Amino acid sequence: MNWDWSAVGDFLPYFWKGLLVTLQVLALGSLISFSLGLVWALLCRVPTRWVRWPVGAVTEFVRDTPLLVQLFFLFYVLPEWGLTFSALTTGVVAIGLHYSTYTMQVYRAGIDAVPAGQWEAATALNLPRSRTWRVVVLPQALRRVVPALGNYVISMLKDTPLLMAITVLEMLGRARLFSQERFRFTEPLTVIGVAFVVVSYLASLLLRTLERRLVR
Repeated sequence: MNWDWSAVGDFLPYFWKGLLVTLQVLALGSLISFSLGLVWALLCRVPTRWVRWPVGAVTEFVRDTPLLVQLFFLFYVLPEWGLTFSALTTGVVAIGLHYSTYTMQVYRAGIDAVPAGQWEAATALNLPRSRTWRVVVLPQALRRVVPALGNYVISMLKDTPLLMAITVLEMLGRARLFSQERFRFTEPLTVIGVAFVVVSYLASLLLRTLERRLVR
């Protein structure tokens, strides 16, 4: 293998720019997916079916549609309806929306795992329903779902290269740009491969630390 360390040095400016975009997408996409997923989960528990059914239909459609198709739709179709966003904003929204339909199921499982006695105790104490959710149910549910949510953070990280399809220059996009300019493919692709492993490992360590703190 004709490995050239000077090509690695030349690629590093491209790499840092791509890494920054990747981390931005990961952080903002995670924030959207975690927040919106909780909203979906709570709406699915509303007594009226006129709320539950539309939410279930929308989330099922999003979950069953490939993320790449959603990216193309948001980036190329919405502008025809007068809704235009930057490529980065579109990518963040698409990833956050897509994964919110998965985190919704995680939240639902966590809420269902709260013992029935907790609900009964809150009722016996005459706690308002909003306070029951806020101080009794959700804190216990969130402790249970952190490991599963962490898995989706890693999945989102691995899906960020799809944003290259809508011209977002994340790590893979920067590597491709460098390779086309310098005709060097081994070095940039190896660097971003190692970067994905390192970022995934650091994210998993952070989430395990958070899990241990929540358990205590």
